[in-house]
Amino acid sequence: MFERVYDVVVVGGGHAGAEAAAAAANIGSKTLLVTMNLQTIGQMSCNPAMGGIAKGQIVREIDALGGYSGIVSDESAIQFKMLNQSKGPAMWSPRVQSDRMLFSKKWRELLEQIQNLDFYQDMIKDIIVKDGKIEGVVTSLGIPIRSKSVVLTNGTFLNGLIHIGEKNYGGGRAGEKASTGLTHSLEKLGFESGRMKTGTPPRVDGRSLNYNVMEEQAGDENPAKFSYITTTQLKHQRSCYITHTSPQVHDLLREGFDRSPMFNGNIQSTGPRYCPSIEDKINRFADKSRHQIFVEPEGWDTVEVYVNGFSTSLPEDIQYQALRSVNGFENVKFFRPGYAIEYDYFPPTQLKNSLETKLVSGLFFAGQINGTTGYEEAASQGLMAGINAHLKINQKDPFVLKRNQAYIGVLIDDLITKGTEEPYRMFTSRAEHRTLLRQDNADLRLTSLSYDLGLAKKDRLVAVEEKATKTKELVNFFKTQSYVPEEVNPILEKKDSAQVKQPDKLSKILSRPRLSRNDLAHIPSVRTFIKEQEITDEVYEQAEIQIKYSGYIEKEMANAEKLNRLDHIKIPDDFDYDILASLSHEAKEKLNYIKPTNLSQASRISGINPSDISVLLVKLGR
Repeated sequence: MFERVYDVVVVGGGHAGAEAAAAAANIGSKTLLVTMNLQTIGQMSCNPAMGGIAKGQIVREIDALGGYSGIVSDESAIQFKMLNQSKGPAMWSPRVQSDRMLFSKKWRELLEQIQNLDFYQDMIKDIIVKDGKIEGVVTSLGIPIRSKSVVLTNGTFLNGLIHIGEKNYGGGRAGEKASTGLTHSLEKLGFESGRMKTGTPPRVDGRSLNYNVMEEQAGDENPAKFSYITTTQLKHQRSCYITHTSPQVHDLLREGFDRSPMFNGNIQSTGPRYCPSIEDKINRFADKSRHQIFVEPEGWDTVEVYVNGFSTSLPEDIQYQALRSVNGFENVKFFRPGYAIEYDYFPPTQLKNSLETKLVSGLFFAGQINGTTGYEEAASQGLMAGINAHLKINQKDPFVLKRNQAYIGVLIDDLITKGTEEPYRMFTSRAEHRTLLRQDNADLRLTSLSYDLGLAKKDRLVAVEEKATKTKELVNFFKTQSYVPEEVNPILEKKDSAQVKQPDKLSKILSRPRLSRNDLAHIPSVRTFIKEQEITDEVYEQAEIQIKYSGYIEKEMANAEKLNRLDHIKIPDDFDYDILASLSHEAKEKLNYIKPTNLSQASRISGINPSDISVLLVKLGR
């Protein structure tokens, strides 16, 4: 069956695995996707949603790079919201509520359309390594599959252990078995491993809920999309709802604490700090009398509901009693209880910036195996690993995004430079250049890079070049076109903004905080220009942002350029830090362990001081 040698073998069919397989195959590598269950490719194991704060920016970046997550999200969306619109554009974050079953179905359909991609259902229990180089994988049936490169995207399946109260059993997620053998295989090669924990809430029957006592959360009136290409426009939406816990709910939950694996010692691994279980919330935030519960439908044609905010591993009877005391859940019926899951991960400081392992040439890790949490973080790593696996076997330089180019660049740099001891989740605060890394300009930042790789098609590049050209023309129009007071004062009066007495450039008016592009669209000269030049609202929005925030954008670009100078000072792979007497013992230890590729990365390692960087600058002749 497997006489041929594959270019890339991807292990795991979750978000990371699906993106990795698609990327490698689409660029030109003969790729095999091996997963334990072909019916669950791209499955949403936790909440039925994509995007959110910083995560939405990542999905846009994946789409701009030629990945599929944005397309699948659009084609399976049941609700769209742009979050944080009351803040600046750097904080705007798209989010879709998805149809869980449709999401997985669309992923499978897209993957099966890729001619270079094969599929196989089995568990991978071992990898084949010779002279420090990957040569393939071995299935649970003992079948060797030869490959020039391998991408491991095992999610929560590596020695997965599910906890519900005092009960636990092996599993990668509810209803599926764990993956065994691979961790031991990697440890024998010298890899360090650890344990992490994540959890999920109960799924309930929506017919048993009283939505009348909850707060309705409708989608945007004019919903946008994730993908920059033509995908289905969402016309009808399903609402989500909000309710809250109460002191009574908290008291009922506390009754089960002595049987909770979180508190009785059964779980000792680290869980996600920013997405804690309900028992962790009421324990850590004892002063809070209530917590929000988001009631999220699982799809168009199902009554199943996801109880977001009630993640728990408490005994099922405690879960049931407590949830029945939540407003609107008095008659709730469970589909299944919540649970926690422990799994193996490998500290990502063992990786290069291409996500290739330092120990084994041609072996890549992506997703939760690297200690991250979230579909979006996993998908972006999978995309980058798939690209770099292809480049590796073709003796090309790795594709690496800088911190000022993409949130994906921030994510991977954080992982390989700082590591993580708890499930890593992306936030806007992690990006020092977030004004540059907006969700609205991901295509402008990344499409040309994707085209050069061979992922983005010519029509994508043409579209983004046209967008850039028209944006520049519109910005120039506002900077050079003058207004007369009689045209703008009525608008300013309505917006309670100071009126003007003499003509000036339109950009001065648009720069005002209370004014938006819609307010100026009715000025005759603006209306005529937009009509004649066929300016879309997307272009108009881009021009507005560039005008309003030009000072911030220029400042961040200058700061990024200063930091990029250190990027260009490369550190040889065999650099001997021990010969530098001026370096502290801690600096030598961490530099030898991380092996930074350039001075910029070295400067971000915890424990490395400016004086250490100065020593390296002198030694490198700079």
